[in-house]
Amino acid sequence: MKSLNREILAIALPSIAANITTPLLGLVDTAVSGHLGGEAPVAAIAVGSSMFNLLYWLFAFLRMGASGLTARATGRGDRQAQALTLYRGIAVAVTVAMAILLLQLPIVDGLLWILSPQGDVAEMARDYFLTVVWGAPAVLVTYAVTGWFIGMQSSGRPLAVSIVINVINITVSPLLAFSFELGLQGVAVGTLSAQWAGCLVAMYMARRYGMPVPRWSALFDRGGMAGFMKVNTDIMLRTVCLIAVTMWFTREGARQGDVVLAVNSLLMQLFVLFSYMADGFANAGEAVAGRLSGAGEVKALRRCVKLLFKWSGGMALLYTAAYFVGGESFLSLLTDDDTLCSAASEYLPWAISIPLAGFVAFAWDGIYIGLTATRQMLASMAVAAASFFVIYFSFNGLMGNHALWMAFLVYLAVRGLTQSFLWPKILDEV
Repeated sequence: MKSLNREILAIALPSIAANITTPLLGLVDTAVSGHLGGEAPVAAIAVGSSMFNLLYWLFAFLRMGASGLTARATGRGDRQAQALTLYRGIAVAVTVAMAILLLQLPIVDGLLWILSPQGDVAEMARDYFLTVVWGAPAVLVTYAVTGWFIGMQSSGRPLAVSIVINVINITVSPLLAFSFELGLQGVAVGTLSAQWAGCLVAMYMARRYGMPVPRWSALFDRGGMAGFMKVNTDIMLRTVCLIAVTMWFTREGARQGDVVLAVNSLLMQLFVLFSYMADGFANAGEAVAGRLSGAGEVKALRRCVKLLFKWSGGMALLYTAAYFVGGESFLSLLTDDDTLCSAASEYLPWAISIPLAGFVAFAWDGIYIGLTATRQMLASMAVAAASFFVIYFSFNGLMGNHALWMAFLVYLAVRGLTQSFLWPKILDEV
């Protein structure tokens, strides 16, 4: 048990640190744009970042699929399978990135239509996108390689990649924007430089493993590639369900007015903070549970699952207590608008409940990915997403924005409950 605890924490803690550093990329761009004069550059960066979040979120399967497949291969001691997963992930990432680059004009027009910025902001955001989009190969390859690192039982390397990306961005973006007087274009080039630097570092670290380069016929073997794509397709469809819930939550908040939209955005920061921790332990589940399942160590896998839930549940209790005691103080740090703080207090109990409602789903997600039980994970997400919309449409007329928050918490809880129901069958197949 002590050994498993050390393994879990060795993956979870660096993953949490990497999760915390990731938002720095957008934060630096926002800070630099805030000193360029006027509101338009800041708004343009916000729109540009949202466009890339929507676009790249859809391809997060490149990271998650790689981690589960690699972890199971690691458990079997199958070096060839480890290499095939790495190179197949890179091949798919490059293919998707090339498609994005070829279709960048209709993509940017479509994303601008969805987000609907106006005037100068729309033009600036378009220019920002058309520069930073050339980092698509770097971003997607980095997804694949960092997922592979986790499957190889290392979350320290993804943390190192995140640090490199942020250091380059913090250095280059202000230099180009101010010293070279490139303004917003300098911010875009700085972000692009950071993405490619991170990719090169990740590739260098992967090369140090000395993985054999697979033959072309083995890399694109029909059966092997079909299994690889099945896992990734399940995860991608799951992400589509997740995006649908997230976008609907934002859309319906916006329909209820600027105050409700702002309040929901503020309270969602509590969910974001919790997700940094929860994702860290999910990554530990991907790596450790995946390796144990690949090795056929069922008893150790059962112990690993229990420990993951103890850590995740304990942290959820800690977050809930912290939010209960300091939730209003945290909101006052985010805004000094008394009207917003007062309005947010009405919905704060829902946000305080997020850790307890959601930790089971996060923990199971990592375990399911590690075991490549992606079809079951997709099914649980589909059921949860359906429950979100059923609850919202049933109670919206009576409860307004409270119905939106209730639906979100039910969605998180149903994800975890459905996965718990499916777990015994999955365990029988290990």
